[in-house]
Amino acid sequence: MAVFKPSERVKQLPVNFFNDLDEKLAHAAPDVGKPFINLSKGNPDLPTPQPIVEAMKRAVDDPVNHAYPPFLGKENIRRAITDFYRRTYGVRLDPETEVSVFHGSHIGITAIPQVLLNPGDYLLTTDPCYPIYHSAAALAGAPVYAMPLEAANGFLPDYQIVPEHVKARTGLLMLNYPNNPTGALANESFYRETINFAKQNNIPVLNDFAYASLGFDTRKPVSLLQTEGAKDFAVEVYTLSKTFNMAGWRFGFAVGNASIIQALNHYQTHACSTVFGAVQDAAAYALASEASSIRTIVATYQKRRDLLIDRLRQIGWQMPKPAGTFFAWLPVPDGYTSQTFSDLLFEQAHLVVAPGIGFGEKGDGYIRVSLVHRTEILEEAAERIHALNLF
Repeated sequence: MAVFKPSERVKQLPVNFFNDLDEKLAHAAPDVGKPFINLSKGNPDLPTPQPIVEAMKRAVDDPVNHAYPPFLGKENIRRAITDFYRRTYGVRLDPETEVSVFHGSHIGITAIPQVLLNPGDYLLTTDPCYPIYHSAAALAGAPVYAMPLEAANGFLPDYQIVPEHVKARTGLLMLNYPNNPTGALANESFYRETINFAKQNNIPVLNDFAYASLGFDTRKPVSLLQTEGAKDFAVEVYTLSKTFNMAGWRFGFAVGNASIIQALNHYQTHACSTVFGAVQDAAAYALASEASSIRTIVATYQKRRDLLIDRLRQIGWQMPKPAGTFFAWLPVPDGYTSQTFSDLLFEQAHLVVAPGIGFGEKGDGYIRVSLVHRTEILEEAAERIHALNLF
């Protein structure tokens, strides 16, 4: 059999961080008495609200959805998106020129760098960050400049540290708040600073708003587009995966700056297919629905967060509670790196966690665990950690 070499661009792609964790778990020796608990993934375990499921069933029966939908998305979903942003964030959008729909937010965060960056342009982002941002940069032939996130600064980047030569060659600033992996929220002041930075340096901005609904203790996450002048420079990528527990439905969208949306839509007509019309109809139904289901989902994750963090504090492991997302960013004990501590939990407690080094060098003092598990599973995880007598 002939063996063909991948392109140079594909060679530049990093190994998928989460795939490595899956491989490690797949090759681990089974233990019937203490099966592995996988706390590394962010796959929502709660069901999609039943009214949305019923809306999907009706949409599947509609013969209109058995044909190809419009390339730019059906009119009803584009209007549902603009109505949702106006109602939820007070942001007015043009459904014709400021909305792009696609198969899940992953499409948006990998495609937008490709439509804006030329080889040699910098992608400016944070350290730590969601690892796919580095993959997106590699696909675009762009180097990455990463601004460190520190607990002392609320895990918000400091634009003053960016060198002048980097600012001069930056083709895109990519943010993610609420933040994966730290769980931090951005505030209005930070977003004003962000738009001022973008204006001063003529840099487009992308906020990956995947965890838009997941703010705890009555703190509602802020949309970047709520900032005055944001649409002059920014777009925001949204997904229904977390807000409505529609992870497997693969529906996402981008909104904001019309020139970026136009370039993204043009790219998609060449690189991507359209979203099944029934999924678009169900998404439109979800976006127009009452917010009670969203509040229930947020309350569930907050209950899980409180249970896990309170229990870990009781055994002597001190850490703050995350402000948002469904992840907890836990500092590793003295004497460990994120990898050695993750290995210890894997081998001795049969817990799979994501070592912080996988999100960047500044993540090495942390591990990330997910809250997408029932409370009894999180309690069991805490008990296994307690049994190690580390604290």
